[in-house]
Amino acid sequence: MPKYSYVAMDARGKEVKGVIEVASQNEAIGRIREMNLFPTKIVEVDGAKEARKAAKAAKAARAGRPAGARGKKRGALDIEIKIPGLSGRVKPKVLMTFTRQLATLVDAGLPLLRGLRVLEKQEKNATLRRIIGELALAVEGGSTFSEALAQHPKVFNRLYVNMVRAGEMGGVLEVVLNRLAQFQEKAQKIKGKVVAAMFYPIAVLIVACAIITVLTVYVIPKFEEVFQGLLEGEALPAFTRLVLDISRTIRENLLMTFLCIVGFFILLKLATKTKLGRYAWDKFKLKMPAIGQLISKLAIARFTRTLGTLVSSGVPILQALNIVKETAGNVVIANAIAAVHDSVKEGETITAPLEASGIFPPMVISMVDVGEQTGALPEMLLKIADNYDDEVDNAVAAMTSLLEPIMIVGLAVIVGSIVIAMFLPLIKLMEGVGDVGGKRGED
Repeated sequence: MPKYSYVAMDARGKEVKGVIEVASQNEAIGRIREMNLFPTKIVEVDGAKEARKAAKAAKAARAGRPAGARGKKRGALDIEIKIPGLSGRVKPKVLMTFTRQLATLVDAGLPLLRGLRVLEKQEKNATLRRIIGELALAVEGGSTFSEALAQHPKVFNRLYVNMVRAGEMGGVLEVVLNRLAQFQEKAQKIKGKVVAAMFYPIAVLIVACAIITVLTVYVIPKFEEVFQGLLEGEALPAFTRLVLDISRTIRENLLMTFLCIVGFFILLKLATKTKLGRYAWDKFKLKMPAIGQLISKLAIARFTRTLGTLVSSGVPILQALNIVKETAGNVVIANAIAAVHDSVKEGETITAPLEASGIFPPMVISMVDVGEQTGALPEMLLKIADNYDDEVDNAVAAMTSLLEPIMIVGLAVIVGSIVIAMFLPLIKLMEGVGDVGGKRGED
């Protein structure tokens, strides 16, 4: 009889490990639950796996090909893929499509292995096609789908793996895959709206920088040469001298200016790699005018949707909070989630640490409190996420409508100032010509 090594959590959230001897993985799940434990990982011990590998090798030998020949072919494909510079990652949009297709196939009654083979044949992304093939091989070799997914952490994060594991243990894999697909579609939709809203301001900023660079480096020096010939040593207006000095400084130190800008961003990147620097940067982002509110709403929407999706899929609350903390994307919010985890571990409520963090609005805290009291926490969390998705849409629209006129007016002020600075000497010159003409008329 095979042996299974398990990791589970008791009612207080303490991790428990052990080995049981049962006929199948489903029986192992049932036995662990009878012990009032919540299984988080069940792995067949190596002895049984080796027996399966030996049986597979014998089957391959009877088929007239050496065992592992297919694996070697996959290895050659790996090298071929890495040569063009692929990182082994898959774009979220591609992964979202794969999840939706797999959920549809499994929901329609197609076996998981056959569904993976179908998707492998039609997948156009080379990296994902290779990974789907490896998933199919692992499932065919006796591994669970979640174990196969865990072998590709660059593509399938902990949230993905743990939700699939919960679906396998509860026998509702098709439901979990559908929830995963919906979760990814919502996240992709919000990301697409933010990117689309920021496209116009970024385009205006790039055009503004290009115009100012051309004026500063090429146009203003031409005017300076003209002024030297026309004014014959007379002092230029103060504002004109200021613009000319700025232009000369940038022109003569163009490379140094570029290196300083690049160096600033590199130092900022290195600073955010440290624990203190990352915390300070994430806190600054939450406090930024206009943008800070948008980032805060995005983070709350992600937190509530991720936690709601995990808990509704059967993932234990403590394990779900650990996963949410890792996917928060902001250290300040991750610390608040860690406080929630510690509170729940001690048998307390979620609302107290949420309120103490000072990040979550009273409306979110009240709805979570109601969800805890009524036993409908997952549904309430998903309602909060839907509400904040609408809030993000409104915030993006408001920020875009505010940024556009500000950037256009800013560009007009800068270009207008340069034009005025260049015309002041000409006005002075025309005034001088008028004075000379008036004196000649008097004579």
